[in-house]
Amino acid sequence: MAEPAYTVASDSENTEEEKSSSTFPEIAIGIDIGTSQCSVAVWNGSQVELLKNTRNQKMMRSYVTFKDEVPSGGVSNQLSHEHELLSGAAIFNMKRLIGRVDTDPVVHASKSLPFLVQTMDIGVRPFIAALVNNVWRSTTPEEVLAIFLVELRAMAEIQLKRPIRNVVLTIPVSFSRFQLTRIERACAMAGLHVLRLMPEPTAVALLYAQQQQQTAHDNMGSGSEKIGLIFNMGAGYCDVAVTATAGGVSQIRALAGTTIGGEDLLQNMMHHLLPNAETLFSTHGISEIKAMGLLRVATQNAIHKLSFQASVQIDVDLGNGSKINKVLDRQEFEEVNKKVFEKCESLIIQCLHDAKIEVEDVNDVIAVGGCSYIPKVKDLVLNVCKRQELYKGMNPLEAAVCGAALEGAVASGISDPFGNLDLLTIQVTPLAIGIRADGGKFVPIIARNTTMPARKEMTFTTVHDNQTEALIIVYEGEGQQNAEENHLLGYFKIVGIPSAPKGVPEISVCLDIDASNVLRVYAGTKHRGPHQKAMPSMEVRMPTVDDGHGWCAEALHRAYGSTSDLVTVQKKI
Repeated sequence: MAEPAYTVASDSENTEEEKSSSTFPEIAIGIDIGTSQCSVAVWNGSQVELLKNTRNQKMMRSYVTFKDEVPSGGVSNQLSHEHELLSGAAIFNMKRLIGRVDTDPVVHASKSLPFLVQTMDIGVRPFIAALVNNVWRSTTPEEVLAIFLVELRAMAEIQLKRPIRNVVLTIPVSFSRFQLTRIERACAMAGLHVLRLMPEPTAVALLYAQQQQQTAHDNMGSGSEKIGLIFNMGAGYCDVAVTATAGGVSQIRALAGTTIGGEDLLQNMMHHLLPNAETLFSTHGISEIKAMGLLRVATQNAIHKLSFQASVQIDVDLGNGSKINKVLDRQEFEEVNKKVFEKCESLIIQCLHDAKIEVEDVNDVIAVGGCSYIPKVKDLVLNVCKRQELYKGMNPLEAAVCGAALEGAVASGISDPFGNLDLLTIQVTPLAIGIRADGGKFVPIIARNTTMPARKEMTFTTVHDNQTEALIIVYEGEGQQNAEENHLLGYFKIVGIPSAPKGVPEISVCLDIDASNVLRVYAGTKHRGPHQKAMPSMEVRMPTVDDGHGWCAEALHRAYGSTSDLVTVQKKI
């Protein structure tokens, strides 16, 4: 009999008991932590209410400063964000950095930020530090996010006059499961329990479903199914969703997402205005950090002004004899960022294709996120969707957090006598999940945009005669030619496969995703023959890799090579 596969517990296993609980003592709040701004909302008993900080702000900047003994964030900090940017003491864009390794292009692009981001390019976590009294103070994106969440929690507790524990957070569609564990870890550090991690356009889809339900109720009817296309572009990410809504049920037909956003528009313009920016900012000295901040603020202000005027004058003295005096018009801005806008278009087209929906069948086109105010972004969404105007029923900056607050109320088991919380979201997997097989390729077992919960199984076999071991390496992503193009989720080894010619043993691998988006992997071996019983599948929970996926993938390759490879036998649909 084969020995059982190794069992490794993940971070998420520690909270599994809490996740399985169906009753919660308090209503959960919704939090939308954007790359540049954040907001908090809660169901107040009759509607969603956005919470305000002590400065009466509903939208707060996402950053943490380390210049004092106690770090402080944009929730409670009264100081000017622009001033902090120039000092090097502020860490921001944590949503772009969390859960990424130092070989990631997004991390390398972050080296032009006015704080320290250093890499060794070996697939481990990058080194991040703030400049405090001319000394680098190292930190991690998880720590920065946790500090920020502590402030958000305190703000909510003061306003709601009760303890806050449960939250629903919005996340980008393109986040890997490893990044989700980092978000959960940051929440745990802040004393918060995550009820749901909702893709941002899914949260918007829930708000849309409630609005359509209310419209049908007001019209004394049940309401027919409506198809909505949701385009969400903020500072850090761009997401698209197609949702079918009827009777308060929002069924996500397809999701698509990528790591492009306002930050890419900003950095492209910075390099356009100062072509030698990379060389100038490579040392990260105090004067260089100040120059980075000055250029960033000037460029950011120019982009904002171009949203409502045709051209803008940029005058900025970066020091060391470097000055920029230029008139920037909207056409030049759009040309510099042509590839970004093309990617946005292709994302919409891809999502419609995946959803098997024709543009003509879409009832409403919803554009949300800070970048939805950019004229070019509005135009491209309308052009692709062949529309004259966008859906006007929601605030583009508040839609995601309102959806998260609705989900928080639903997940907390709150009942509403008027049926405003009779809502359900049927979600899909944003990325394919599978294993490495067939000579190093990625073989999806659960395809992208599969409705959750999902359970899929495939059968594999050995590639060598008398092969008694098999290495199951689980990945998540879309790159099928090379498995290592994808996110490594974990691995384990099956031993004790009955000795036989290659292609004879059968190894069954089953992936199971439950309604809470928890992934489990089951694996077992069986041998052909009338008297051979199929061996029971062994449940194996995925480990997480703290130091980095690239390093781990390389170590696995060196340790095992192709001696424990598998090939596909058949797909069971």
